[in-house]
Amino acid sequence: MALLLLIHIALFSTLCFAADPSVFLDFKLSYITLSPLGVPQRVIAVNGAFPGPVVNVTTNYNVNINVHNQLDENLLMTWPGIQMRRNSWQDGVLGTNCPIHPKKNFTYQFQVKDQIGSFFYFPSLNFQRASGGFGPIIINNRNIIAIPFAHPDADIVLLVGDWYTKNHTALRTTLESGEELGMPDGVLINGKGPYRYNSTLVPDGIEYEIINVDPGKTYRFRVHNVGTSTSLNFRIEGHNLLLVETEGFYTTQQNFTSFDIHVGQSYSFLVTMDQNATKDYYIVASARFVNETVWERVTGVAILHYSNSKGPASGPLPVAPSDIYNQWSAMNQPRAIRQNTTASGARPNPQGSFHYGSINVTDTYVIQSLPPVRIDGKFRATLNGISFVNPDTPIRLADLHKVKGAYKLDFPNKPHDRTPHMDRSVINATYKGFIEIILQNNDTKMQSFHMDGYAFFVVGMDFGVWSENSRNNYNKWDAISRSTTEVYPGGWTAVLVSLDNVGVWNLRVENLDRWYLGQETYMRIINPEENGKTEMVPPDNVIYCGALQSLQKESQSSSAMALHCGNFKLFLTLAITILALYFHF
Repeated sequence: MALLLLIHIALFSTLCFAADPSVFLDFKLSYITLSPLGVPQRVIAVNGAFPGPVVNVTTNYNVNINVHNQLDENLLMTWPGIQMRRNSWQDGVLGTNCPIHPKKNFTYQFQVKDQIGSFFYFPSLNFQRASGGFGPIIINNRNIIAIPFAHPDADIVLLVGDWYTKNHTALRTTLESGEELGMPDGVLINGKGPYRYNSTLVPDGIEYEIINVDPGKTYRFRVHNVGTSTSLNFRIEGHNLLLVETEGFYTTQQNFTSFDIHVGQSYSFLVTMDQNATKDYYIVASARFVNETVWERVTGVAILHYSNSKGPASGPLPVAPSDIYNQWSAMNQPRAIRQNTTASGARPNPQGSFHYGSINVTDTYVIQSLPPVRIDGKFRATLNGISFVNPDTPIRLADLHKVKGAYKLDFPNKPHDRTPHMDRSVINATYKGFIEIILQNNDTKMQSFHMDGYAFFVVGMDFGVWSENSRNNYNKWDAISRSTTEVYPGGWTAVLVSLDNVGVWNLRVENLDRWYLGQETYMRIINPEENGKTEMVPPDNVIYCGALQSLQKESQSSSAMALHCGNFKLFLTLAITILALYFHF
């Protein structure tokens, strides 16, 4: 009996990621026809819904999402901000995964290890995010970890983003022809068009989002810019936005009347319903850092409806910031975002316990983005003069199977005066290194840069060309950690990152047009003394392609585990009990 008990305990301690809870979801991506801006168009739905359903989990949960590709082209889903510790096999971009073919499925399996906060998922291939397929991710704190503010009465998720009435295939064709996409047709809020605040700009009959609230209550608004390429200013008429979190890290609490949210970024605000409810109130997300008079139609409007409201919203929209020609002033907002160093995040130790400012930098990369140019007759965009071409065989699969020539470990650490070219150049990063990355935006538009697998410290940003003297103004104490940062046109942003997550991780411009045209690379981070503890082996359901296509099984269908961990434990307990009774008698 004692032996059986030991076996029982041993099995429990090793199965299902050390007994952390698991969730199992099915995502079926398909086309549906909607008219969010009054024009019928094909959008990408998840389980028939646009936007897709929320993934609502808690720190350390194991997430299993079986993605069914019901589109007519290849598909991958990515989960930006989810760090996929030791497990870049689940990242969902072409440098790490082979695509899911039409009519096939693939189960992503990952743990939200030591993470909390607000994120979103989306399809990473073929410009598909411009047609939808996105949805929110919420990672809640464990009950034993206090949050640094009073618990809000409820969560409200807002997915905002610029929107074209052309679908993603038409937008791709535009880019490939050598043209820019031009001004979007509008802004959607939770997949819906604007409230008819202006009868000239907004046609009649458009469905708009209504957020129902109760007076006196405080709500946590989780706001994500899921758009194609436009920075947005977010504001709620008559209400303050108390910033509390960005992409998994608590901030010092500051009030704003409006807030700039760039492509790919996520923020949490506490908003208290403290108005007298004589009417409904506007929720606005409008184009930023453009000629806003010309771009007036690029405005999303939802309605904040108090339960005791006495009438509809009326009058002009709340005014956006007027500093369009003074971007130094606009930059004060992101510079003011600070990490709450005394708050606990996913773990009980304070966020500020990692003293990044006292660590010696081991490598510096200056990465310069430039406007698109013609390369070998194709319209392409570059980082350090290289327009990235995705490998036929994902990088780590190529490593493990010794595929030669799949990629090159020669991404330059600074811009070079040479002819732009297309290549598969990857950063040869050092495990446990502490690197400085300077993102220099010499393009003509605001850009967002994103890094998979990590959060970095945003230690500085300014206009002009970065130099070593710029380090004198770095924030070395309470810089915010995040995975997506803005880089102003004609300016730079400096980040520091500790390379403790083995794998291959995408570094990209999050603006879809520039990403699609080649502004990305990968960091290859390998432990030379790998013993199975710092990197997981490929999952059993790994998809093969390129030089390894012959290894792919006929049926590209996978389910991570046939049994839910909880059900398995129940089954195991029952089996042990029966065996114990058998031996007892």
